Amino acid sequence: QVQLVESGGGLVQPGGSLRLSCAASGIIFNMYVMAWYRQAPGKERELVAIITSGGSTNYADSVKGRFTISRDSAKKTVYLQMNSLKPEDTAVYYCNAQRLSQFWGQGTQVTVSS
Repeated sequence: QVQLVESGGGLVQPGGSLRLSCAASGIIFNMYVMAWYRQAPGKERELVAIITSGGSTNYADSVKGRFTISRDSAKKTVYLQMNSLKPEDTAVYYCNAQRLSQFWGQGTQVTVSS
């Protein structure tokens, strides 16, 4: 059974930082492209950052230079380091694993507010 379990969300002030984690089980982690998506109220789910099994990364324009995605194969975990957070980053953040099929985590809420 595939499980993606996110953690690290919460309430942070503008300009602050958070690190999200996603622990994977039930998949051969090194064979999967891992990604973070987010969905704000009333908006469609959007890709935030993606990392291949080889470590290549890509980011949405809105987070370039502020967010960093990384992965630890030994821990089967993908991370999203979020710096210089803005109110418009407020959303539910979802972990995603992609190969021939894709799997989703349950989501973790990130709220950026003063």
